[in-house]
Amino acid sequence: MKPRRKRLAISEYVEGVLSGNKVILSRAITLIESRLDSDFDLAEQVLEQILPHTGQSKRIGITGVPGVGKSTFIESLGLLLAEKDHQLAILTIDPSSQRSGGSILGDKTRMEKLSHHPNAFIRPSATGNSLGGVANKTRETMLLCEAAGYDHILIETVGVGQSEVAVKGMVDFFLLLMLAGAGDELQGIKKGIMEMADAIAITKADQDNIAACNRAKGEYKNALHLFPPSETGWQPEVLTCSALTHDGMESITDLIQKYYSHMDTHLHELRKQQNISWLHENISFLLQQNFYSTPAVKHQIKIIESQVGKGSITPQAAARQLLELAH
Repeated sequence: MKPRRKRLAISEYVEGVLSGNKVILSRAITLIESRLDSDFDLAEQVLEQILPHTGQSKRIGITGVPGVGKSTFIESLGLLLAEKDHQLAILTIDPSSQRSGGSILGDKTRMEKLSHHPNAFIRPSATGNSLGGVANKTRETMLLCEAAGYDHILIETVGVGQSEVAVKGMVDFFLLLMLAGAGDELQGIKKGIMEMADAIAITKADQDNIAACNRAKGEYKNALHLFPPSETGWQPEVLTCSALTHDGMESITDLIQKYYSHMDTHLHELRKQQNISWLHENISFLLQQNFYSTPAVKHQIKIIESQVGKGSITPQAAARQLLELAH
């Protein structure tokens, strides 16, 4: 077994992160992802000390239907931002990856050019046993990246489902990538996610696909008008782009800037509400963690699971029994 590296002191983590040291930043993220009780207090102290240095970045969530080309899009957008001297951190969130335990970014091979840019930092989020666990670690990773000086944080969701809701709750700007003419079977998920989107980008607008993308642009613009306006008064826009030819990518960066100018007076309240939601997510996560680690519960849960499986006790009654054991 590979020996565990010596833990750094709190000051070493904090000073390393604040100086933008990517190696220390990576180790700090590994620390907060750790499930070891011995790392928990240290991770909390590191986060508390870097907290005053957070909150200055643009937090951008990116999602899309299967086959939309998220990786290619993010690399194109990321290179554009990095070349403008922005410091860019890319994080992923994917609760389904717990099945295999694999890294979604596959050692960064999906964004090879961007991963070698000195202004970019790419990190897969830790997976957990629940969506809340994943979201918690992603938020904490985001704070570390902000403290390290990254002024743009891109959070990528992989797949379609609850992860979009989790990411929407931790970003300022939520960008939905769509395809032209992908068919109803792929677009069936669009309504719920479209209601969350601050903008829609129709990808692969190049070669013979330009006309279809322009038609789709009109359709999505019409669809967006059916949704009630946001409380901030922001009206989501629809753009077309090609990550391969880079056409339309500059317009997306302009739109993001336009959004932040519009949100200037609303951003503080948005993040305040996100922090309160994060509090309640943490309460739920910690309650569940403490419940399953209670010795009496650990001793009885397999027996009660067997009874529930056989139908000799209802799940509700079983849950009450276990909760009483946890007190």
